[in-house]
Amino acid sequence: MPATASGRRPSWAGRNYSLLTASAVVTSLGSSGALIAAAFAVLEAGGDGADVGLVAAARTLPLVLFLLIGGAVADRLPRHRVMVAANVLNCGSQAAFAALVLAGEPRLWHMMLLSALGGTGQGFFSPAAEGMLLSSVRGEQAGRAFAVFRMAMQGASLGGAALGGAMVAVIGPGWVLAADAAAFAVAAGLRAFLDVRHIPPRAPGGGLLADLREGWREFTGRPWLWGIVVQFSLANAVVGAADAVYGPLVARDHLGGAGPWGLALAFFGAGTVVGALLMTRWKPRRLLLVGTLCVFPLALPSAALAVPVPAAVLCAVMLVTGVSVEVFGVSWMTALHQEIPEEKLSRISAYDWFGSVALVPLATALAGPAETTFGRPQALWGCAALVVVATAAVLCVPDVRRLRRRAVHVTGATAEKAGDSADAERPVGGLG
Repeated sequence: MPATASGRRPSWAGRNYSLLTASAVVTSLGSSGALIAAAFAVLEAGGDGADVGLVAAARTLPLVLFLLIGGAVADRLPRHRVMVAANVLNCGSQAAFAALVLAGEPRLWHMMLLSALGGTGQGFFSPAAEGMLLSSVRGEQAGRAFAVFRMAMQGASLGGAALGGAMVAVIGPGWVLAADAAAFAVAAGLRAFLDVRHIPPRAPGGGLLADLREGWREFTGRPWLWGIVVQFSLANAVVGAADAVYGPLVARDHLGGAGPWGLALAFFGAGTVVGALLMTRWKPRRLLLVGTLCVFPLALPSAALAVPVPAAVLCAVMLVTGVSVEVFGVSWMTALHQEIPEEKLSRISAYDWFGSVALVPLATALAGPAETTFGRPQALWGCAALVVVATAAVLCVPDVRRLRRRAVHVTGATAEKAGDSADAERPVGGLG
């Protein structure tokens, strides 16, 4: 994290921000390796591509089902408590998964059940975590703060993927899953110290359904928001299928196994670190236009796996993709921070996450049958084409092209007034 000339933390890096960054680094280290370990645990147990897809889908399906409830709960209860409870559940499920693999001969339904428990925890954690992070930053340096946070997290993912792939190859997937369980335990301890006193208490009444309806009105009232979420519903689905199912299979058949695939994922992580470093200095005025243009390279890894290219070329492709996608990620977080009232951050994050992952279980479950029906290269080319089409379509939304960065952060009741001033600056209706 950058420091001031006196050696102290910069003004935007407060206590909550520092705790959130440290805990995200810990969990990213463990989870990046665990993704590789879970896929190879299935393959080493005698499973095939369809089985890998089923285990991945078993994690994502409850994530989708519980996201909206998790967002409403996180805007009503102290967000750090929701985060800690979710981390404890993730710790337990990964520890049981590790024990199962280390004991030998894990059954498919066991792995699917434990993956589903992990997805349930993630469904409650993600909206609370994003809302907590967005509310922990103030002022004009929000974009830089998000870039530094993502740089730290992605740097940890880089190391976790490389280390995880190597550990799977040397000592097997069970120990990598055990390390991930330990990482969740450490992160839960750090997040227990988060301070939520700056967040105004919610007024009683309304109930869960009313909260969800209010969040839905906020979500559908912003074309840039739902347009990009729809885009990523398709993009994340096909990229998730390529990474979770086709990537390990191509690595096994053409690249030499888990090590090269882990290295390729590490290069993607390196690209995201470079992209985040770039965004600590670069402040594009048209946030979403620049960010969306940088989503097109997300099609490149699927195309590279379809060829398939040598491991060195795949690593280069993943590096470029990581840089461009991170430009989008920081721009997206800055837009949410700028446009969404604080008391609705977790619900909007929940709808964002829900739309972004809603099709992932279906895509991962269908990845194996698609390979059987069309062939692996054809399925991968289809993944690449869908990313390009979805990204081109979202550029047709005027607000995506026109939403501009503002110098003053907007929260709570001032959002509507700031929206009026934004309208004067850019010729679009409403708040984005």
